[in-house]
Amino acid sequence: MIRYEHPLNERIRTLMRLEDLFARTHFFASRDDPHEHHAALVSLFEITDVAARADLKADLLQELERQKQVLLPLRDNAQIDSQRLARLLAEIDVVSTGLLAQAGKVGTHLRESEWLMAVKQRAAIPGGVSEFDLPAYHHWLNRTAAARHGDLALWMEPFEPIRTGGAIVLHLLRENARTSRHVAYHGVFQLMLTTTKVAQLLRLSVDSDLPCVPEISANKYALNIRFIGVSGMNRGNVVDDDVAFELAFCNL
Repeated sequence: MIRYEHPLNERIRTLMRLEDLFARTHFFASRDDPHEHHAALVSLFEITDVAARADLKADLLQELERQKQVLLPLRDNAQIDSQRLARLLAEIDVVSTGLLAQAGKVGTHLRESEWLMAVKQRAAIPGGVSEFDLPAYHHWLNRTAAARHGDLALWMEPFEPIRTGGAIVLHLLRENARTSRHVAYHGVFQLMLTTTKVAQLLRLSVDSDLPCVPEISANKYALNIRFIGVSGMNRGNVVDDDVAFELAFCNL
């Protein structure tokens, strides 16, 4: 099966974008090649831009506190894994403390570096980080892998409360899902939404061998899914076949 996720509000959309960027940054930063470290740094710049929303920290703090208040009464529930719950509550406390300790916008430490901002500006230009454009950056890329690892870790560390806080919220959101099976007849599925189907995230799973992808549109009244072909005569068009899929409504 292959799973497609569709956020239904801007806050979840931002957290999912950051989740993807953090995963990409950590992947490339863990390697040793200069080109991979360049990709990690570019991803860090993207994180800075996405996380620059003034209310991101406040949104995360508010949501983490709300989830904490929901989870606290479960400590006395015999059906709950008390140790796992205690670890989660402790993690929420650590992340909240880290978020509160951060001053200014997320990524301020990068913006305060003229050298990094010069690299960011040139990186937005195709071929803009050539050695004759940024000799200082060329010098950095030719330092030892260990030295670059140290710099990247230093630049990534202040983002950790945002990364961990977002990961907690998305984990709780995905775990709180109502799943059902459906069929899109001739590639089309429509569902009227009610108060029982209000969601912040949709998760749709289909057979990975199917040569089509879901095109999802939704508002608080209705959900529309069209399965679009990605190969052969159906490429770019709604498929003619019936498509079975699983649909999960996730809500905090």
